[in-house]
Amino acid sequence: MKGKNYKIVSLYSFFPFQENLILDLKNKLLEIENENDLSGLLIFASEGINGTICAEKNVIDIVINLFIKYADNRNLNIKVNFSNKKVFKKLKIKIKKEIVTMGVPEINPVQDNGSYVDSANWNKLIKNQNTIVIDTRNHYEVSIGTFQNSINPNTRNFREFPKWVDEHLDSNLENKDSKNIAMFCTGGIRCEKATSLLKKKGYKNIYHLKGGILKYLEDISEEKSLFEGECYVFDKRVALDHELEKGSFSICHACGMPVSIQDQERKEYRKGIQCHFCKDQFSDDDRKRFEERQKQIDRLKVENHKIYKD
Repeated sequence: MKGKNYKIVSLYSFFPFQENLILDLKNKLLEIENENDLSGLLIFASEGINGTICAEKNVIDIVINLFIKYADNRNLNIKVNFSNKKVFKKLKIKIKKEIVTMGVPEINPVQDNGSYVDSANWNKLIKNQNTIVIDTRNHYEVSIGTFQNSINPNTRNFREFPKWVDEHLDSNLENKDSKNIAMFCTGGIRCEKATSLLKKKGYKNIYHLKGGILKYLEDISEEKSLFEGECYVFDKRVALDHELEKGSFSICHACGMPVSIQDQERKEYRKGIQCHFCKDQFSDDDRKRFEERQKQIDRLKVENHKIYKD
């Protein structure tokens, strides 16, 4: 761990979170940020907490203890890794209706969800011929890496998942009472909500990967892993490899899509200006603005490098 000064913690917890306590916790976190190098993205809602934070270990410990207190000692579903650089610019705290937006208010993961399967037993479940495996993430996340033989609903966002279930799930089930349905996502929150949705609709034998892909990569060696590719994350690292280190993907700063090394070699790619995903999305004026922004970024990098050398 030498040289890796930043601890990165992804977490979520479903619990009844009162509005006055949400605002109270937000203010406490902003006070901590003022005095410490705390960054991240957090989402608070009446159904709980979701997000990722990045700081030195002592600061992370203070924040986690706060979360435990406000969540009334409920499980925070923590996943941990480390970096020698900050993975967020600053701390953003968003207050929303849901900590992960599905748009189905009648489901409650606290009251009813699928059976957790830990990393050690996941391979056996998804190798079972009687199991269908569903990736509950967005299409661009799936394109970077996923589990062998999993179904890609090809959704742009999680709000589209219920529609996919209504229109396509039964066609993937020969007999919905006997087939195992195994679902997974990055850290566990989306598949937990997805299992709650399926149970509400009357499906049986529903399972989800505890801790998501991040916990699986932490627990399972690359030799035994059934996950292929890299895992998309919502921070500067873009994607993580099997060692939970920054992978080979970058972000197109025009459209926000992840681009591989091969994508960057395509003729459509212009750093900070466009990639093959967005080559027809923007006007010439937009591209001139993106080009100027990229020039400013490059100038700042050169200036910072000179300061560092001096």
